[in-house]
Amino acid sequence: MMDVYAKLKELNIALPEAPSPGGLYTPVVEFSEKLAYMSGCVPADIPGVRIKGKLGSDLTVEEGQAAARAAALNLLAVMHRDLSDLNRIKRIVKLTCFVSCAPNFTMQPQVANGASGLLIDVFGEPGRAARSAVGAPSLPSDVAFEIEALVELK
Repeated sequence: MMDVYAKLKELNIALPEAPSPGGLYTPVVEFSEKLAYMSGCVPADIPGVRIKGKLGSDLTVEEGQAAARAAALNLLAVMHRDLSDLNRIKRIVKLTCFVSCAPNFTMQPQVANGASGLLIDVFGEPGRAARSAVGAPSLPSDVAFEIEALVELK
């Protein structure tokens, strides 16, 4: 079995500090002994990455993909903190991706690929999840992207 932390190191990826909840919710709920649900994560604040604004008016698809990747990094950081070990993850089952966008923007799936690509890079095929990519008129703190996940545990 692949060691997720060795893979992160190989990819030169450092996890950000896991964010505190932004409201009255729990970031991770483990249930049925084999599944865990991750609450929505917004992008990590990464120098040089624009994480705020709307796709289709303020941000390009490429900037949206970078914001999506930054959100997936925060998702990994939360998983690491709350599940204690990323190696507990057997597979990413489902991702729900929210893209803050102008009304006529239709490339939500391409933006969400920034998050999906990172998870596939880190976990390999078990990181390739079922996914929804949904346009939203606004997201918390004007971020461009938010992601939630359902994962299967070992």
